[in-house]
Amino acid sequence: MDQKIFIKTFGCQMNEYDSNRIYDTVKQIGYVKTKVYEEADCYLLNTCHIRDKAKEKVYHEIGRVKKIFRSKKKPLVIITGCVAQAENEEILKREPYVDLIIGPQSYHKINDTIINYLDKNEKIEETEFDTVSKFEYLSRIQNNSNKISSFLTIQEGCDKFCNFCVVPYTRGPEYSRPFSQILKEAKNLVDNGSKEITLLGQNVNAYNFEGLRLSDLILEIEKLSGIKRIRYTTSHPNDMTDDLIEVYKVSKKLMPLVHLPVQSGSDKILELMNRKHNIKTYLEIFKKLKMINSNIEFSSDFIIAYPGESEQDFQDTLKLIEDIKFINSFSFIYSPRPGTVASELKTLNKIQSLFRLQAIQKALFKNQMEKNKSLENQIISVLVEGWNDDNTKLFGRSEHMTSVLFEGYDNLIGKVVKVKILRSNQNTLFGTAIDLNNQKVA
Repeated sequence: MDQKIFIKTFGCQMNEYDSNRIYDTVKQIGYVKTKVYEEADCYLLNTCHIRDKAKEKVYHEIGRVKKIFRSKKKPLVIITGCVAQAENEEILKREPYVDLIIGPQSYHKINDTIINYLDKNEKIEETEFDTVSKFEYLSRIQNNSNKISSFLTIQEGCDKFCNFCVVPYTRGPEYSRPFSQILKEAKNLVDNGSKEITLLGQNVNAYNFEGLRLSDLILEIEKLSGIKRIRYTTSHPNDMTDDLIEVYKVSKKLMPLVHLPVQSGSDKILELMNRKHNIKTYLEIFKKLKMINSNIEFSSDFIIAYPGESEQDFQDTLKLIEDIKFINSFSFIYSPRPGTVASELKTLNKIQSLFRLQAIQKALFKNQMEKNKSLENQIISVLVEGWNDDNTKLFGRSEHMTSVLFEGYDNLIGKVVKVKILRSNQNTLFGTAIDLNNQKVA
């Protein structure tokens, strides 16, 4: 009889991709996915270590599982992801309820690890960096994602060593998957019904396999007839090369949203962060892309109240936000990550840090609101992904990744449709689908 596995995912899109591939793997040994965690024979928690309290979230979640299964047979409990990589031995010592620890570069070993545990009942942690073997193994197992919009990891790891970031220690050095391997998986996703592919990597625009770059990959994937949209995330400014910028001139399917984390508007803070780029370079990239297509918009990530941030540094960040008018960005107060260079630095006053975060978010949200407001009474293209949670409206995304809700029918799912925007709020556009003759579809 099949065993049921419940998978809970924290963090980034790469973790979502990894969770899907983990399931594709464990299906080979008889596990079927369940959305009801109370009936799980195996509970797998895929963790993220990028923000503060990530480790404590793991223990909180395990505590919840222990309560749920207090009067039931204990499930096999597996911790995967970046917290598993960073805190492996501590987790096993602190929480006996956990059975297996598997790091992000060891997912190809998960089936053998589970089988060995069930046979010998010995707790195991697999956290070696073995990226090549992982992707070689996963390439032999079909990616069964059948979503309209799918993720596809093309690159993992990071060689940048920003002083605040734990990624080089949890995901290892930069590794680019073989070009043909990626194209095969992309074609498989299209055959399964995907209309949009988002290419993923810790430094996705650092992709380089035998001289083939992200720009080459985009242009090859664009040739797949079923693909309507291509995106990529997350990028580093230093890897925003001219060949990638030039792709925006020729590609018909690359979406006009560039997610390019800047982290701070101050050169002084960028140097303290060891970001290896400056604001002048960042603005040059912005101007080049805007000259190619004025419809291109930027989103970004910001770390606020980084150790050493002065009032002037903070004002420089606010000015950059005003100059570029980022949409849909992420902003956080700096939180120390154990093992990083910055973890030993003195943090700013909490009240001052919160004040600065609120001011940054107010500026970012203002840009977002104004952008969405400007689309009211306009007709935009929307890729329809399905129904919203209560099945009352169709859900899709604009070219700039903004959520769009509108009335329609099942036969619109998977299509790019024209939607007239009637109203908006900070995060969502609301409208009605129209046909080519400007008549309402619904």
